[in-house]
Amino acid sequence: MVKRFEFSTSGRIIFGRGSLQEVGTIAHGLGRRALVVTGRDPSRSAGLDGPLGALDVQSWKFSLPGEPTVGDIRSGAAQAKALGADLVIAFGGGSALDGGKAIAALATNPGDPATYLEVIGRGCPLERRPLPCIAIPTTAGTGSEATRNAVLRSPEHGLKVSLRHAWMLPEVALVDPELTFDLPPEITASTGLDALTQLVEPFLSLRANPMTDALCLEGLRRAAGSLLRAWKEGHDLRAREDMALASLLGGMALANAGLGAVHGLAAPLGGLRPIPHGAACAALLPHVLAANLRGLRTKAPGGPGLAKFSALARILTGNPHAEPEDGLAWIRTLTRDLRVRGLGAYGLVSSDLGEIAGRASQATSMQGNPVELAREELVDILAEAL
Repeated sequence: MVKRFEFSTSGRIIFGRGSLQEVGTIAHGLGRRALVVTGRDPSRSAGLDGPLGALDVQSWKFSLPGEPTVGDIRSGAAQAKALGADLVIAFGGGSALDGGKAIAALATNPGDPATYLEVIGRGCPLERRPLPCIAIPTTAGTGSEATRNAVLRSPEHGLKVSLRHAWMLPEVALVDPELTFDLPPEITASTGLDALTQLVEPFLSLRANPMTDALCLEGLRRAAGSLLRAWKEGHDLRAREDMALASLLGGMALANAGLGAVHGLAAPLGGLRPIPHGAACAALLPHVLAANLRGLRTKAPGGPGLAKFSALARILTGNPHAEPEDGLAWIRTLTRDLRVRGLGAYGLVSSDLGEIAGRASQATSMQGNPVELAREELVDILAEAL
Protein backbone atom coordinates (compact mmCIF):
# COMPACT_ATOMS: atom_id res chain seq x y z
CA MET A 1 0.00 0.00 0.00
CA VAL A 2 1.22 3.49 -0.87
CA LYS A 3 0.73 6.05 1.89
CA ARG A 4 -1.03 9.29 1.03
CA PHE A 5 1.45 11.97 0.00
CA GLU A 6 1.58 15.42 -1.55
CA PHE A 7 4.15 16.86 -3.90
CA SER A 8 4.88 20.48 -4.75
CA THR A 9 7.74 22.28 -6.41
CA SER A 10 8.64 25.49 -8.23
CA GLY A 11 5.96 26.76 -10.57
CA ARG A 12 8.19 26.35 -13.63
CA ILE A 13 11.60 24.71 -14.04
CA ILE A 14 13.92 25.54 -16.94
CA PHE A 15 17.13 23.51 -17.17
CA GLY A 16 19.84 23.64 -19.78
CA ARG A 17 23.14 25.06 -20.92
CA GLY A 18 22.75 28.69 -21.99
CA SER A 19 19.28 29.05 -20.52
CA LEU A 20 20.35 32.19 -18.64
CA GLN A 21 19.69 34.09 -21.87
CA GLU A 22 15.97 33.43 -21.40
CA VAL A 23 15.82 35.45 -18.17
CA GLY A 24 14.62 38.63 -19.88
CA THR A 25 11.60 37.00 -21.45
CA ILE A 26 10.79 35.16 -18.23
CA ALA A 27 11.13 38.29 -16.08
CA HIS A 28 9.06 40.36 -18.52
CA GLY A 29 6.19 37.97 -17.97
CA LEU A 30 6.30 38.52 -14.21
CA GLY A 31 7.15 42.18 -13.64
CA ARG A 32 8.98 45.29 -14.80
CA ARG A 33 10.97 46.34 -11.71
CA ALA A 34 13.32 43.63 -10.46
CA LEU A 35 15.44 43.54 -7.32
CA VAL A 36 18.38 41.25 -8.11
CA VAL A 37 19.64 39.58 -4.93
CA THR A 38 23.24 38.38 -5.27
CA GLY A 39 26.15 37.15 -3.20
CA ARG A 40 29.01 39.36 -2.03
CA ASP A 41 30.17 40.15 -5.59
CA PRO A 42 27.25 41.66 -7.53
CA SER A 43 29.37 41.91 -10.67
CA ARG A 44 28.95 38.14 -11.11
CA SER A 45 25.34 38.81 -12.08
CA ALA A 46 26.32 41.12 -14.97
CA GLY A 47 25.04 38.50 -17.40
CA LEU A 48 21.50 39.41 -16.37
CA ASP A 49 21.79 43.07 -17.37
CA GLY A 50 21.59 42.65 -21.15
CA PRO A 51 18.65 40.22 -21.29
CA LEU A 52 16.67 42.24 -18.73
CA GLY A 53 17.38 45.57 -20.38
CA ALA A 54 16.45 44.25 -23.80
CA LEU A 55 12.93 43.57 -22.51
CA ASP A 56 12.66 46.89 -20.61
CA VAL A 57 12.87 45.27 -17.18
CA GLN A 58 14.53 47.72 -14.79
CA SER A 59 16.82 46.14 -12.21
CA TRP A 60 18.69 47.06 -9.05
CA LYS A 61 21.22 44.95 -7.13
CA PHE A 62 21.14 43.96 -3.47
CA SER A 63 24.20 41.98 -2.38
CA LEU A 64 24.54 39.72 0.63
CA PRO A 65 28.01 39.52 2.21
CA GLY A 66 27.57 35.90 3.26
CA GLU A 67 24.88 33.65 4.66
CA PRO A 68 21.82 35.91 5.02
CA THR A 69 21.05 37.29 8.45
CA VAL A 70 17.68 38.44 9.72
CA GLY A 71 19.02 42.00 9.49
CA ASP A 72 20.04 41.50 5.85
CA ILE A 73 16.53 40.38 4.97
CA ARG A 74 14.99 43.29 6.83
CA SER A 75 17.17 45.68 4.78
CA GLY A 76 16.51 43.90 1.49
CA ALA A 77 12.75 43.91 1.98
CA ALA A 78 12.86 47.62 2.82
CA GLN A 79 14.83 48.30 -0.38
CA ALA A 80 12.37 46.27 -2.47
CA LYS A 81 9.47 48.29 -1.05
CA ALA A 82 11.25 51.63 -1.55
CA LEU A 83 11.99 50.81 -5.20
CA GLY A 84 8.50 49.57 -5.89
CA ALA A 85 9.92 46.22 -6.99
CA ASP A 86 7.36 43.80 -8.40
CA LEU A 87 9.81 40.94 -8.93
CA VAL A 88 12.85 39.40 -7.20
CA ILE A 89 15.60 37.61 -9.09
CA ALA A 90 17.81 35.54 -6.75
CA PHE A 91 21.16 34.85 -8.40
CA GLY A 92 23.99 32.97 -6.72
CA GLY A 93 24.64 30.13 -4.31
CA GLY A 94 22.25 28.89 -1.66
CA SER A 95 22.71 31.99 0.48
CA ALA A 96 21.65 34.33 -2.32
CA LEU A 97 18.71 32.12 -3.27
CA ASP A 98 17.50 31.85 0.32
CA GLY A 99 18.00 35.59 0.76
CA GLY A 100 16.03 36.35 -2.39
CA LYS A 101 13.13 34.11 -1.39
CA ALA A 102 12.98 35.68 2.07
CA ILE A 103 13.13 39.23 0.70
CA ALA A 104 10.36 38.42 -1.79
CA ALA A 105 8.22 37.15 1.09
CA LEU A 106 8.83 40.03 3.49
CA ALA A 107 8.45 42.72 0.82
CA THR A 108 4.72 41.98 0.74
CA ASN A 109 4.00 40.95 4.33
CA PRO A 110 3.62 43.39 7.23
CA GLY A 111 5.65 43.48 10.42
CA ASP A 112 9.13 42.41 11.39
CA PRO A 113 10.73 39.18 10.10
CA ALA A 114 10.51 37.75 13.63
CA THR A 115 6.74 37.53 13.15
CA TYR A 116 7.24 34.70 10.68
CA LEU A 117 10.46 33.00 11.80
CA GLU A 118 10.62 29.59 13.45
CA VAL A 119 12.29 29.08 16.85
CA ILE A 120 13.26 32.70 17.61
CA GLY A 121 10.01 34.26 16.37
CA ARG A 122 6.30 33.65 16.45
CA GLY A 123 6.27 31.31 13.46
CA CYS A 124 3.17 32.93 11.98
CA PRO A 125 2.20 31.97 8.41
CA LEU A 126 2.60 34.54 5.68
CA GLU A 127 -0.51 36.68 5.17
CA ARG A 128 0.14 37.66 1.56
CA ARG A 129 1.80 36.00 -1.39
CA PRO A 130 5.45 37.00 -1.90
CA LEU A 131 6.68 38.91 -4.91
CA PRO A 132 7.30 36.55 -7.84
CA CYS A 133 10.78 35.08 -7.53
CA ILE A 134 13.10 33.74 -10.22
CA ALA A 135 15.81 31.57 -8.64
CA ILE A 136 19.04 31.12 -10.62
CA PRO A 137 21.65 28.92 -8.88
CA THR A 138 25.35 29.39 -9.61
CA THR A 139 26.45 26.42 -7.50
CA ALA A 140 25.29 22.81 -7.60
CA GLY A 141 24.51 22.11 -3.98
CA THR A 142 21.57 23.50 -2.05
CA GLY A 143 18.67 22.93 -4.44
CA SER A 144 17.18 26.10 -2.95
CA GLU A 145 15.64 26.92 -6.33
CA ALA A 146 13.06 24.21 -5.60
CA THR A 147 12.46 24.54 -1.84
CA ARG A 148 9.87 26.43 0.17
CA ASN A 149 12.07 27.81 2.96
CA ALA A 150 14.93 30.20 3.54
CA VAL A 151 17.59 29.58 6.18
CA LEU A 152 18.59 32.77 7.97
CA ARG A 153 21.31 33.40 10.52
CA SER A 154 20.52 35.20 13.76
CA PRO A 155 23.91 36.27 15.19
CA GLU A 156 22.41 37.53 18.44
CA HIS A 157 20.86 34.12 19.12
CA GLY A 158 23.74 32.07 17.72
CA LEU A 159 21.23 30.17 15.61
CA LYS A 160 20.16 29.48 12.06
CA VAL A 161 16.39 29.52 11.67
CA SER A 162 13.93 29.05 8.83
CA LEU A 163 11.34 31.24 7.21
CA ARG A 164 9.00 28.68 5.69
CA HIS A 165 5.79 28.70 3.68
CA ALA A 166 4.40 26.91 0.62
CA TRP A 167 4.14 30.27 -1.14
CA MET A 168 7.93 30.65 -0.98
CA LEU A 169 8.55 28.13 -3.74
CA PRO A 170 10.06 30.20 -6.57
CA GLU A 171 7.82 31.08 -9.47
CA VAL A 172 10.62 29.99 -11.81
CA ALA A 173 13.75 27.92 -11.24
CA LEU A 174 16.25 28.69 -14.03
CA VAL A 175 19.16 26.24 -13.92
CA ASP A 176 22.04 26.84 -16.32
CA PRO A 177 24.95 24.43 -15.69
CA GLU A 178 27.36 26.84 -17.43
CA LEU A 179 27.13 29.11 -14.39
CA THR A 180 28.98 26.48 -12.33
CA PHE A 181 31.96 26.05 -14.69
CA ASP A 182 34.31 28.36 -12.82
CA LEU A 183 33.59 27.22 -9.27
CA PRO A 184 36.85 26.55 -7.40
CA PRO A 185 37.49 22.91 -6.43
CA GLU A 186 36.84 23.48 -2.71
CA ILE A 187 33.41 25.01 -3.41
CA THR A 188 32.64 22.28 -5.94
CA ALA A 189 33.42 19.69 -3.25
CA SER A 190 31.40 21.24 -0.40
CA THR A 191 28.37 22.15 -2.49
CA GLY A 192 28.49 18.84 -4.32
CA LEU A 193 28.54 16.90 -1.07
CA ASP A 194 25.64 19.04 0.14
CA ALA A 195 23.76 18.00 -3.01
CA LEU A 196 24.64 14.36 -2.37
CA THR A 197 23.46 14.65 1.24
CA GLN A 198 20.19 16.20 0.08
CA LEU A 199 19.57 13.13 -2.04
CA VAL A 200 20.67 10.58 0.56
CA GLU A 201 18.62 12.01 3.43
CA PRO A 202 15.25 12.32 1.62
CA PHE A 203 15.76 8.81 0.20
CA LEU A 204 16.23 7.38 3.71
CA SER A 205 13.65 9.72 5.30
CA LEU A 206 10.65 8.43 7.17
CA ARG A 207 8.61 10.81 5.00
CA ALA A 208 9.86 9.46 1.67
CA ASN A 209 7.30 8.58 -1.00
CA PRO A 210 7.46 6.98 -4.47
CA MET A 211 7.93 10.34 -6.22
CA THR A 212 10.77 11.50 -4.00
CA ASP A 213 12.41 8.08 -4.22
CA ALA A 214 12.42 8.32 -8.01
CA LEU A 215 13.97 11.79 -7.90
CA CYS A 216 16.60 10.70 -5.39
CA LEU A 217 17.63 7.60 -7.30
CA GLU A 218 18.14 9.58 -10.50
CA GLY A 219 20.02 12.30 -8.66
CA LEU A 220 22.19 9.84 -6.76
CA ARG A 221 23.14 8.05 -9.96
CA ARG A 222 24.27 11.32 -11.53
CA ALA A 223 26.08 12.63 -8.46
CA ALA A 224 27.88 9.33 -7.86
CA GLY A 225 29.28 9.34 -11.38
CA SER A 226 30.09 13.03 -11.72
CA LEU A 227 30.99 14.79 -8.45
CA LEU A 228 34.65 13.73 -8.44
CA ARG A 229 34.94 14.52 -12.17
CA ALA A 230 33.49 18.01 -11.68
CA TRP A 231 35.98 18.59 -8.85
CA LYS A 232 38.92 17.49 -11.00
CA GLU A 233 37.85 19.26 -14.20
CA GLY A 234 35.50 22.20 -13.73
CA HIS A 235 34.72 22.57 -17.45
CA ASP A 236 33.59 18.96 -17.91
CA LEU A 237 30.14 19.78 -19.29
CA ARG A 238 28.62 16.38 -18.62
CA ALA A 239 29.81 16.38 -15.01
CA ARG A 240 28.58 19.93 -14.39
CA GLU A 241 25.21 19.13 -15.98
CA ASP A 242 24.86 16.02 -13.83
CA MET A 243 25.67 17.93 -10.64
CA ALA A 244 23.32 20.82 -11.47
CA LEU A 245 20.53 18.33 -12.10
CA ALA A 246 21.38 16.33 -8.98
CA SER A 247 21.15 19.50 -6.91
CA LEU A 248 17.79 20.42 -8.43
CA LEU A 249 16.39 16.92 -7.86
CA GLY A 250 17.63 16.99 -4.26
CA GLY A 251 15.86 20.28 -3.65
CA MET A 252 12.62 18.87 -5.06
CA ALA A 253 12.98 15.75 -2.92
CA LEU A 254 13.82 17.44 0.38
CA ALA A 255 10.98 19.94 -0.02
CA ASN A 256 8.58 16.99 0.03
CA ALA A 257 10.30 14.25 2.06
CA GLY A 258 12.37 16.20 4.57
CA LEU A 259 15.94 15.58 5.62
CA GLY A 260 17.71 13.94 8.56
CA ALA A 261 20.39 14.18 11.22
CA VAL A 262 23.10 15.65 8.95
CA HIS A 263 21.01 18.77 8.46
CA GLY A 264 19.70 18.60 12.01
CA LEU A 265 23.29 18.98 13.21
CA ALA A 266 24.47 21.36 10.47
CA ALA A 267 22.00 24.11 11.40
CA PRO A 268 23.16 24.66 15.01
CA LEU A 269 26.78 24.16 13.91
CA GLY A 270 26.48 27.03 11.47
CA GLY A 271 24.78 29.18 14.06
CA LEU A 272 27.51 28.69 16.64
CA ARG A 273 30.63 28.70 14.46
CA PRO A 274 31.42 30.16 10.99
CA ILE A 275 31.11 26.81 9.24
CA PRO A 276 29.74 26.94 5.67
CA HIS A 277 26.68 24.76 5.36
CA GLY A 278 28.08 22.55 2.63
CA ALA A 279 31.32 22.00 4.56
CA ALA A 280 29.36 20.97 7.66
CA CYS A 281 27.28 18.46 5.68
CA ALA A 282 30.40 17.04 4.03
CA ALA A 283 32.12 16.48 7.37
CA LEU A 284 29.07 14.96 9.03
CA LEU A 285 27.65 12.70 6.30
CA PRO A 286 29.73 9.50 6.75
CA HIS A 287 29.43 9.59 10.54
CA VAL A 288 25.67 10.19 10.57
CA LEU A 289 25.13 7.37 8.09
CA ALA A 290 27.23 5.00 10.21
CA ALA A 291 25.19 5.90 13.31
CA ASN A 292 21.91 5.48 11.41
CA LEU A 293 22.97 2.06 10.14
CA ARG A 294 23.89 0.92 13.66
CA GLY A 295 20.61 2.28 14.97
CA LEU A 296 18.49 0.57 12.34
CA ARG A 297 20.16 -2.78 12.97
CA THR A 298 19.54 -2.60 16.71
CA LYS A 299 16.22 -0.72 16.84
CA ALA A 300 14.43 -1.62 13.57
CA PRO A 301 16.08 -4.70 12.05
CA GLY A 302 12.91 -5.75 10.22
CA GLY A 303 11.93 -2.35 8.91
CA PRO A 304 12.35 -0.83 5.45
CA GLY A 305 15.29 1.33 6.47
CA LEU A 306 17.92 -1.38 5.98
CA ALA A 307 16.55 -2.22 2.54
CA LYS A 308 16.85 1.46 1.61
CA PHE A 309 20.46 1.44 2.84
CA SER A 310 21.24 -1.52 0.60
CA ALA A 311 19.64 0.21 -2.40
CA LEU A 312 21.69 3.32 -1.63
CA ALA A 313 24.90 1.28 -1.53
CA ARG A 314 24.14 -0.38 -4.87
CA ILE A 315 23.55 2.88 -6.70
CA LEU A 316 26.56 4.67 -5.18
CA THR A 317 29.01 1.86 -5.90
CA GLY A 318 27.51 0.56 -9.11
CA ASN A 319 27.73 -2.92 -7.62
CA PRO A 320 24.39 -4.82 -7.76
CA HIS A 321 25.50 -6.96 -4.80
CA ALA A 322 26.69 -4.11 -2.55
CA GLU A 323 25.86 -4.16 1.16
CA PRO A 324 25.25 -1.07 3.33
CA GLU A 325 28.87 -1.09 4.55
CA ASP A 326 30.04 -0.85 0.94
CA GLY A 327 28.03 2.35 0.54
CA LEU A 328 29.55 3.78 3.71
CA ALA A 329 33.04 2.92 2.49
CA TRP A 330 32.32 4.62 -0.84
CA ILE A 331 31.24 7.83 0.90
CA ARG A 332 34.28 7.79 3.19
CA THR A 333 36.57 7.39 0.20
CA LEU A 334 34.82 10.20 -1.66
CA THR A 335 35.13 12.65 1.22
CA ARG A 336 38.80 11.75 1.57
CA ASP A 337 39.43 12.21 -2.16
CA LEU A 338 37.65 15.59 -2.07
CA ARG A 339 39.87 16.64 0.86
CA VAL A 340 36.99 17.35 3.21
CA ARG A 341 38.21 19.02 6.39
CA GLY A 342 37.03 18.07 9.86
CA LEU A 343 34.84 20.44 11.86
CA GLY A 344 37.80 21.36 14.08
CA ALA A 345 39.27 23.27 11.12
CA TYR A 346 36.44 25.79 11.56
CA GLY A 347 37.04 26.38 15.26
CA LEU A 348 34.74 23.74 16.72
CA VAL A 349 36.03 22.31 20.02
CA SER A 350 34.96 19.44 22.21
CA SER A 351 33.30 21.71 24.75
CA ASP A 352 30.83 22.85 22.03
CA LEU A 353 29.49 19.41 21.27
CA GLY A 354 26.93 19.02 24.06
CA GLU A 355 25.26 22.33 23.27
CA ILE A 356 25.08 21.58 19.56
CA ALA A 357 23.68 18.10 20.15
CA GLY A 358 21.03 19.51 22.47
CA ARG A 359 19.92 22.06 19.90
CA ALA A 360 20.05 19.52 17.07
CA SER A 361 17.78 17.08 18.90
CA GLN A 362 14.99 19.68 18.62
CA ALA A 363 15.59 20.45 14.92
CA THR A 364 12.80 19.92 12.41
CA SER A 365 15.13 17.90 10.16
CA MET A 366 15.44 15.22 12.83
CA GLN A 367 11.81 14.25 12.27
CA GLY A 368 12.72 12.58 8.99
CA ASN A 369 15.78 10.70 10.21
CA PRO A 370 15.26 6.95 9.66
CA VAL A 371 15.98 6.16 13.31
CA GLU A 372 15.85 8.19 16.50
CA LEU A 373 19.32 9.17 17.69
CA ALA A 374 19.88 9.94 21.36
CA ARG A 375 21.71 13.08 22.42
CA GLU A 376 24.75 10.99 23.36
CA GLU A 377 24.83 9.51 19.87
CA LEU A 378 24.75 13.00 18.37
CA VAL A 379 27.69 14.01 20.56
CA ASP A 380 29.60 10.95 19.33
CA ILE A 381 28.89 11.87 15.70
CA LEU A 382 30.19 15.39 16.26
CA ALA A 383 33.31 14.06 17.99
CA GLU A 384 34.03 11.74 15.07
CA ALA A 385 33.58 14.62 12.63
CA LEU A 386 36.09 16.86 14.43
